[in-house]
Amino acid sequence: MHLLPRVLRIAALLVRYRLDDVIDDAHRFRILRWARVLVPRARAEIASLPRGERLVLALTELGPIFVKFGQILSTRRDLLPADIADALTALQDKVTPYPGSVARTAIEKALGAPVEERYAAFDEQPLASASIAQVHAAQMLDGREVVIKVLRPDIRERIDRDIELLRALGELANRVHPNADKIRPLDVVAEIESTLLNELDLQREGANASLLRRNFLNSDDLYVPEVIWSHTTAGVLTLERVRGIPVDDLAALDAAGIDRVRLAEKGVQLFYTQVFRDNFFHADAHAGNIWVDASRPANPRFIALDFGIMGTLSEQDQFWLAENFLALFEQDYQRIADLHLRAGWMPENVRMDELESAIRAVCEPYFTRPLSEISLAAVLIKLFQTARRYRLTLQPQLILMQKTLLNIEGVGRLLHPKIDIWATAKPVLEKIWWKRRGPKAMLKRLRQRVPEWLAATPDMPQLMHSYLEQVTSGKLEVRIASEDLRRLETHSRRGPQLAVSLTIGATFALCAVALQVLDTQTLRIGGVCVWAMGAAAISAVAFIAALRSR
Repeated sequence: MHLLPRVLRIAALLVRYRLDDVIDDAHRFRILRWARVLVPRARAEIASLPRGERLVLALTELGPIFVKFGQILSTRRDLLPADIADALTALQDKVTPYPGSVARTAIEKALGAPVEERYAAFDEQPLASASIAQVHAAQMLDGREVVIKVLRPDIRERIDRDIELLRALGELANRVHPNADKIRPLDVVAEIESTLLNELDLQREGANASLLRRNFLNSDDLYVPEVIWSHTTAGVLTLERVRGIPVDDLAALDAAGIDRVRLAEKGVQLFYTQVFRDNFFHADAHAGNIWVDASRPANPRFIALDFGIMGTLSEQDQFWLAENFLALFEQDYQRIADLHLRAGWMPENVRMDELESAIRAVCEPYFTRPLSEISLAAVLIKLFQTARRYRLTLQPQLILMQKTLLNIEGVGRLLHPKIDIWATAKPVLEKIWWKRRGPKAMLKRLRQRVPEWLAATPDMPQLMHSYLEQVTSGKLEVRIASEDLRRLETHSRRGPQLAVSLTIGATFALCAVALQVLDTQTLRIGGVCVWAMGAAAISAVAFIAALRSR
C-alpha cells in the first residue's frame, strides 16, 4: 500500500501526457480507466507533440531516477518502437545540483580524511550534476588537476524505492498484458536494476576506465583519463581532468581546425576495435560523453568520459556477430541465415529458405542506395526485427552493442554527413578478425593451453585404460543431455573410429605445438614427436583390436 500514492501519480502523468494511448490494450489497466475520468487531458501544445517527446516530458517530471530508467530502456530497441527509442536516447541526465558542502562531507566520509588533507584545492561549485552523481573540480597535493565524482546523498535508498515500484508495475503488466511473454517486463526491470546498481559502485567505474585506458594507451585515436586510485572508493571516483570540445559542437570543431572527416572515420573504426579486438566497449557513447582533443587538429582524437556502462560479448557471440557483419558486407544472405541458426539465435525448426528470403527482403532495398547512405546499424536493427518473427533470441549484450553502433554511426554522420560507413568499417573488421582468428592467433591460444595439457598428461594412460575396459566389457554408457545431442545416437557406431582419429589427430597437433613452444633442440623434439606418434599408433591398434574382440 505504501506504493499506491506513487502509482497514482504515475497513472495521472500517463493520462495528462496522453501516454495511456501508447500502452497497448490500456483498457485492461483499471487504474488508467479511472485516471482518464479524473485527470484533465494534456494541453493542446503537449497533445500535438509526438508520443516519444511526450514520454520524455513525463519521465523528466517523475524525477532523475526515471530519467535514468528511460536512458537504460532506450538500449532495448528489440522491445520498443523506433520513435520511442530515439526519443528516449535524447534524454538529458541533468538535474539540479545539491550543495557543495554536502558533496564535501560525502568525500570526507568515503576517503576517511578531511578534504584539505587529500586535495590541495576543492571547488564546491559542481562542474556537472546528474541523477546518480555530481562532479567537482579539484587539485591534487602534487599540483595535478583532477575531477571528483561523488554519489548523490541517499541515492541508494531512492533507487531501491523506485525499483520496488517498477517491479510492482512489471508484475502487474506480466499478469494482464497480452504480449507479456514477448516484452518480459520483469526481465527488463531486472536489467535496469542491475545497470543502476553497477553505476552506484564508482570503484567499478574506475576499473572500467582503467582497462579502457590500458587498451588505448598512447593511441592516436582515443584518450582516456587516468584514474587516481589512491583517491577512489565505491562512493568517490577521482580522475585526471581533461579538456576538449563536445563532439556535437561543430562550430567549435571547425574554429579549432579539426579534420572532421578523419575524426568521423576514426569513430567508426574505434567501435569495431573495441568490440572485436578488445571485447570491451564504451556502451554509453552519446555526444555528451565524447569530447575531441583540440590540441591536434590534423590528427584528431576522441576523449572518452563516463564509464558507468561498458559492454562485453561472449567469445561465441563475438564470433557469430563478426561473421554476420562480414557476410552482410558481402551481401551473402544465405550465410547470414545459416549463421543465425548455427549461433542458436533461432529455433532449429525454422526453414532456411524462408529465413534467407526474409533477410533478402530487408537488405536489398538498402543496397540500391549509394553505400555512403547506408546505415549498418539500421540494417542490423531491421534484421533483428525481422528475425523476431521467427522467435529470435538475443542476449542483452547484443542489444547494447546494437545501440552503441547506432550512437557511433550517428556521431560519424554528424561529423561527416557523406561518410561511407561500409567502406570505413569493412577493412577494419577484416583486419581485426584475421588477427583474432588467423594462424598466429590460433598458435598463441595453443601455446597458452600447453601447460594445462602437460599437467593432464600423466592421467591420460589411466583414463584410456578405464575407457577400454568399459568398451570391452560392454559397460560403456552414452548419456544424452539434450534433444540436440540425441541426434548423435544415430552415429554411435562411428564413435570408436572417431575416437581413434581424434587421438591420433590430437597427438599430431600437440607435437606441432611442441615444436613451436618447447625451448629444446630440434633433434630432441623430433625424437619426442616420433615417440609420441608411435605410442599413438600402438594405442590406436590396441583400441581397434579390443573393439574387434567384442
